Amino acid sequence: MVISVYQDGFRRALRALEEYGPVDRSPYHNVLVMRVEDPTALLEAIERKTEINTALYDAISRVAPAMRTIDFQSIEEFKERITSVLMKWLPRLTGSSFHVRLHRRGDCHELRTPDLERLFVDLLLDATAIKGAQSKISFTDPDAVIAIDTVDDRAGIGLWTREDLAHHRLLRPD
Repeated sequence: MVISVYQDGFRRALRALEEYGPVDRSPYHNVLVMRVEDPTALLEAIERKTEINTALYDAISRVAPAMRTIDFQSIEEFKERITSVLMKWLPRLTGSSFHVRLHRRGDCHELRTPDLERLFVDLLLDATAIKGAQSKISFTDPDAVIAIDTVDDRAGIGLWTREDLAHHRLLRPD
């Protein structure tokens, strides 16, 4: 799980999140990371806590739970492993509107965000067309958003539906 925090809320968020397990500071400005068994359950717990402690809500910018994680050593390995995950999600995307967002932290592999987002979108559009159910790109009220967050050589990938996005106020894939 990757948690982005606002400048003046870093310590407040760090202290609050430690209640749920080990929280690590990443080498990147205002970014915390956690390894948890059930990221969605933690997202819900954090959201409940922010309802009671509104200052915590003001401290946390974005929570990015990962449904799948990968490690990679090269851009080619990154593309291959992300593609493998996306192909498993193809049935959920066939015939729907979606877009892909890549939030990159670390530049050791020269991952170019717009190029990779486009690569994955094109791959999914081609794969759904082969299935006979055209999907489309949508940035306004899509059926789903695929969020990829990297921290150096590790990536977390999440697939969030319109309903998920409406239900979770800290889940901000864009």
